[in-house]
Amino acid sequence: MDKVLLKQKLANVGRVAVLAGGKSAERPVSLKSGAAVHQALRNLGVIAELVDPSETSVDSLKGFDAAFIALHGRGGEDGVIQGVLEHLGIPFTGSAVMASAIGMDKVRTKQLWKGAGLPTPAFYVAGRNDTDLGFPLMIKPAHEGSSIGMAKADNAEQLALALQEAGKFDSDVLVEAWVNGPEYTVAVLGDEALPAIRLKTPNAFYDFEAKYQSNSTEYLCPAGLNDEDEAAIRQLALTAFRVAGCRGWGRVDVMRDEQGNWQLLEINTVPGMTDHSLVPMAAKATGRDFDALVGEILLMALEKKGG
Repeated sequence: MDKVLLKQKLANVGRVAVLAGGKSAERPVSLKSGAAVHQALRNLGVIAELVDPSETSVDSLKGFDAAFIALHGRGGEDGVIQGVLEHLGIPFTGSAVMASAIGMDKVRTKQLWKGAGLPTPAFYVAGRNDTDLGFPLMIKPAHEGSSIGMAKADNAEQLALALQEAGKFDSDVLVEAWVNGPEYTVAVLGDEALPAIRLKTPNAFYDFEAKYQSNSTEYLCPAGLNDEDEAAIRQLALTAFRVAGCRGWGRVDVMRDEQGNWQLLEINTVPGMTDHSLVPMAAKATGRDFDALVGEILLMALEKKGG
């Protein structure tokens, strides 16, 4: 959307709360995302204020006309703050309560995809329905993001250690068959799947260090796919997003296995908006700068009225 037109559409939005911080393990990333979103909204002429829900009561939100959610992890990405905003009648960015809760839960997201016939690696919940998937395995806390608590296990000893570490973050731990192949991510903006990004790291997988600290991680956009594969991964991401009931914006992580099949990993309903973040990178490939991306996300929330 043209920047001038975008500013005109946002001219009378009123006060916008940029929700960032929170109490989750992803607080540092959320604060960076919030600061970037706040500045972008101000650049667009929007009256925006940073609000940290962990430092103020929800009553303080009553004076706002809209909310841009930049809270990552529990309390911000799992339907909790969405429920508060719906109760207050404040339009907000991203998915509503149910889809946010599903997207934050890696196990239920995969169960939903599996039930819909979508491809996702074999898995079980540790201690609940253990099965023999062989090695290597990927271990993930079921309700964390930013690759927090994740590890690869090549043998029983490493599996025991990985389960112990992941258990520090979550009572539910996902054990997933290892996918040996390239990793991609597809950002979704409204009804549009943005160009796929290929993630290349010398690490065993795209972990926290690779996401936020490393200078050796490569982000390829265009992803190097042929037209048919690019169309296929975008359509798969859109379908996965819709099956989970998501709306507004988000990101779907996908890998390609050794047989050339796509495998869905997870949904991010409040993706990062930092200088290392992927949604702004994909948006840039479509001609949207960061400010325009932020404005478009907010505009979608206003049009949906947060319902």
